[in-house]
Amino acid sequence: MSQAQPPLLVVEEVWVNRPGAEVLRGVNLEMWPGEVHVLLGLNGSGKTSLAYTLMGCAGYRPTRGRILFDGQDITSLSIADRARLGITLAWQEPACFEGLRAGDYLALGMREPSRKRVEAALQAVALSPAAYIGRPVNHALSGGERKRIELAAVYGMRPRLAILDEPDSGIDVLGVEEVAALIRRMAEAGTAVLLITHRDEMAAAADRASLICGGTIIHTGDPDEVREYFASRCRPHEEALGAQPWGPEAGGTYRRVVSEGVCDE
Repeated sequence: MSQAQPPLLVVEEVWVNRPGAEVLRGVNLEMWPGEVHVLLGLNGSGKTSLAYTLMGCAGYRPTRGRILFDGQDITSLSIADRARLGITLAWQEPACFEGLRAGDYLALGMREPSRKRVEAALQAVALSPAAYIGRPVNHALSGGERKRIELAAVYGMRPRLAILDEPDSGIDVLGVEEVAALIRRMAEAGTAVLLITHRDEMAAAADRASLICGGTIIHTGDPDEVREYFASRCRPHEEALGAQPWGPEAGGTYRRVVSEGVCDE
């Protein structure tokens, strides 16, 4: 990663409304080519909402602010248009495709598909090509297996920006280390990776990290520093209050946390 060149992604004062809540509140974020950037936050803090907004998912169009990708304003572009620019999202819950074999699924996203590249993608996520290339991507696979296949698909695409939403969920501890190694390989190949997680140990794979709370990024910097900030200031809120619910059942708790600047002290 080199900040001598212009940033690949620029998010400027982005606000997003969903029924009953402002899920993003003035988000600012910059990423450079080949950078691994970890986004830490409690459940309900706005991490997935930001992922969907960056990908252009329905219902996540900003009401204010803009998103620039390689200098182009993409705020109003569709998912398909963003994908053509080289942006991809690995969903938190991997999809199932009845009747579609893993090898065919991986080949679909490759610009120049080949058996060799498909096998290399499976090996990158520690899956045996011989055992998995012909397996259907359905519920016969475990959640961890489907997650690995989805990560293999992203790896095989060689996108310019990969948004990974909780890639470590459903994977064992050894798998977390393998995911971190895969992310570094993607970055070395030039892919910028936005790694979205609530597990602060994943920050070890990052060049920089940001902390999101109440729908806004409150701190960006060195991964170890942000990880400590998260552990000392955010975890106590989770222990006391649970996730970050914004509905009436929370009694406005997190609105007060944000408005009173508790996390900024």
